[in-house]
Amino acid sequence: MPPIPAAFPFIEVKIDTSALTPVAQRSPGVIAIVGKSTAGDAAANKPFAIDTLDQAAGLFAAKNRDGTVTETPLYSSLKIAILQDPKPSKIYGVKVDADNYAGALASLEAADDVTFVSLANEVSVGTATVTATGVAATNLVALKEHVETMSAQGQKRIGVAMVDPTTAKSGTYVDSISTAINSLKSDSSRMVVIAARGATEDAATAAMAAIAGFDPQVSMVLKKVRGFSMPVESQYSPSEIKGLSEAGIIPIIDPALIVGESLHFAEGRCFTTDASLLYIDIVRVLDDIDFRLKAGLIGAIGDARITKSGMTMLKTRVEGILGPLQRSGVIVNYNIDIPVLNILSLPESSWTVTDQAIVQTARANRIVDLFVTVTYGPAVHQLKVTLAPKF
Repeated sequence: MPPIPAAFPFIEVKIDTSALTPVAQRSPGVIAIVGKSTAGDAAANKPFAIDTLDQAAGLFAAKNRDGTVTETPLYSSLKIAILQDPKPSKIYGVKVDADNYAGALASLEAADDVTFVSLANEVSVGTATVTATGVAATNLVALKEHVETMSAQGQKRIGVAMVDPTTAKSGTYVDSISTAINSLKSDSSRMVVIAARGATEDAATAAMAAIAGFDPQVSMVLKKVRGFSMPVESQYSPSEIKGLSEAGIIPIIDPALIVGESLHFAEGRCFTTDASLLYIDIVRVLDDIDFRLKAGLIGAIGDARITKSGMTMLKTRVEGILGPLQRSGVIVNYNIDIPVLNILSLPESSWTVTDQAIVQTARANRIVDLFVTVTYGPAVHQLKVTLAPKF
């Protein structure tokens, strides 16, 4: 029989650092610009994080001896993204190999911090992937397929595109461009389409960077977008603004009621078939909560036990994730429901046959259902004022 261990050194301290493990963070304002460039040191199909214009010039443009820069489509779009205020938290640039947008977009699949993607100065709609022949999608359709596929796989992204700014004004303008870009409409609200007739710069990337600069819950209606101009004769009439907005296309306007000359978003909608996810801020808030829940609850996998105390701890974790969002005004309220916890909180003698089956199934399969309901208070988009003068 081994001897009983001595009491010396009397006190042993073991340090458990599990509570110091940081929670994964994902900024909701990271953008990626995929575009064409015939100059610079960057290899094709490789994402580069861009911090300064000088860095962008070295990678995607040609620097001249006199210090000037010969711009390329990708460099111009990166420049307009940096001009936004507030600007995105991070900007990636990816050079396209010839016209192979699908290949360049594929290089972003592992960049799990990207939340927005655009194609630099691209207005061609393109074609969808042909599965039978293996022909990849092209142009803006490739962008749509990329953001929808990545979002379905858990990396939530929004693609931002623009209608052709050279399309001339006509009596059928709204119908014509709506028909031309109809294939870009996303069933999962993963596309935003901008209209900026007469713009000579990349309005899509400017809009994307402007959106990304704001917190997810901020509505984009009447927010400012910088870096390009629209001739007065090309700007939209009231009927066009209304028509484009109702078609899910966001017109860029210079509102007469806002002092000075500046361009603003006339709407805040996604180009979508899903009316329940119509607005950009709703999609962004849900994406942000989705990531926060996953990052905050991953530590419970393999540790939280299917007992009353274990499920109570799980509920407390969720409260710790959603509580700060409620306090900061992102959401109005929330409710957490864990059916198995509701049963485990009752005396076992009072369980019904259904209750027993739910607990047994949860423990046998080691799967727990958790339902979270959040109440969202969106911003006002329209005020209807009744003016009633009297003597």
